[in-house]
Amino acid sequence: MTAVGVIRGTTIDRRAVMPLLRRLRSDEGQADPFSVWDELRALGEVVPAPWGGYFVTGFEACDQILRGRDWLVPDFAWQERRSGMTRWQDPATREMTRTLSRLNPPTHTFQRRALGNLFDRGTLDVMQPQITSHVTGLLDRLGLLLRAHGEADFATTVGDRLPIQTVGHWLGIPAEHYPHILDFTHRQVHAQELSPTRSELGISAQATLEMRDFFTGLVAHRRAHPGDDVLTGWIRYWDAQYPDDRAAADQMLYDLTMFITIASLETTATLLTNAVWFVTQDPARADWLRRHPEHVDDAIDEVLRYDPPIHLNSRFAAEDTVLAGVPIAKDTTVHVLYGAANHDPRRNPNPHVFDIRRKGGHLTFGGGAHYCLGTALARMEARLLLTQLLDRFPTLRPVAGPTYANRMVFRRITSLRVTR
Repeated sequence: MTAVGVIRGTTIDRRAVMPLLRRLRSDEGQADPFSVWDELRALGEVVPAPWGGYFVTGFEACDQILRGRDWLVPDFAWQERRSGMTRWQDPATREMTRTLSRLNPPTHTFQRRALGNLFDRGTLDVMQPQITSHVTGLLDRLGLLLRAHGEADFATTVGDRLPIQTVGHWLGIPAEHYPHILDFTHRQVHAQELSPTRSELGISAQATLEMRDFFTGLVAHRRAHPGDDVLTGWIRYWDAQYPDDRAAADQMLYDLTMFITIASLETTATLLTNAVWFVTQDPARADWLRRHPEHVDDAIDEVLRYDPPIHLNSRFAAEDTVLAGVPIAKDTTVHVLYGAANHDPRRNPNPHVFDIRRKGGHLTFGGGAHYCLGTALARMEARLLLTQLLDRFPTLRPVAGPTYANRMVFRRITSLRVTR
C-alpha cells in the first residue's frame, strides 16, 4: 500500500494548524499551552502539518512511534532524500545529526552499547555526594540573594547552574568554562527547532563553531593529560576501537562528549525550575510535600507529565504504514507532541490538574532505542534539589509565573522570581 497526502475520513486543511502553532509560540501559549494541545487533539490523533507530514497528539499513537522499530529518526540518509531543502545543509543541523539522538541502527546500536548504562546505580551513588554539595552551595547563594533583596531569580541562580555543575564535574571540565558552555548551548539549540528562521540558523551556526572549538580542545587536552575520569576512559576505549584512525576516534569522542554535555543542560534545568514553580505556587501543596518527602519522586513524575521539557520530537516512517487509521507513506515525517500526549484524557483523566499522587503515565523521556540516557541522573538532581529546598525554604513562593524562551521544541524557562 502506498499512502498519499489525504487522511481517510477527514477533510482537515493543513493550513488549519498554523494559528495553533503561532499560539503555541506566543507568550500566552508558552505560559499556558494546554488549550492549544486540546485543540490540536480535537483535530485528530494524526493531524496534517502545513509543510507535509503530521502532528501526532494521542498518547497511544505517540507511544507506538517512540517504541516502534518502523519509525526512525531523521538521519543523514533521510535528509539526503529531501529535495530543495537547504535547511539540512545548515552546519548546526548537520552537527547535531551526527549525535546519538539522530542516529539509527546499526550505527546507533554500536555507539549506544559502547556507552553502556551511563548512570547506573553505582555511578549515581558515587555522584550523589557531589551533587548534594552543589545543591547546598546553590541554595546558599539563593538564600543570600533573598536576604539581600527580598527576592531572587531561581532559574538563573539555581535551575540553570545545577545541571552544568553536575555534568561538568563528572567530565572533569573546569568550572570557569561553565558560563561559556551554557551560552553556546542556548544559542545552538535554534537549529533544532521545527522551523528556524534564517537569522536563528545563523546564530546556531556561530554557536556550533564555538561548541566544536571547545569540545575538540577538551578532548585534545584530556588526551595529553589523562586522569581518572569518564572522558579519559572514553578516550582509551575509542582509541582501541580505531587503533589506526586517530581522526575517527577523535570525531567519535567529540560527538559523544558534546552531545552528552549539552543534552543534559536545558532539559534538566527546565525540569528543576518547573518543579519549584509547580510545587511552591500552592503553599498547601509545598507544605504537604515537605511533610511527606516519600512522595518527592511522585511530584517529579507529575512535573514531567504536566509540562515536559521537550514539547516535540520527530520521526519518519521506515515503510508505508498506517498510524491510528491514517495511511502514512514511507519517509513521511511525524511530529510527536509530548505535551498533548501526556494530557490525553484517555491516559490521564483530568489531565490539566496537577496531582502529585496521580500515578499517571508520561512519554517525556521518549521510548525504545532513543529512551533518554540521562533519565536517572535528571531524576536524582531534581530529587536532591526539591528535598533540600523544601526543608531549607519552607515558605518559598513565586513572585510571578515563569518567563519562557520563544520556542516550540525545547522548553526553556529564562526566569522565575521567588521570595519567602
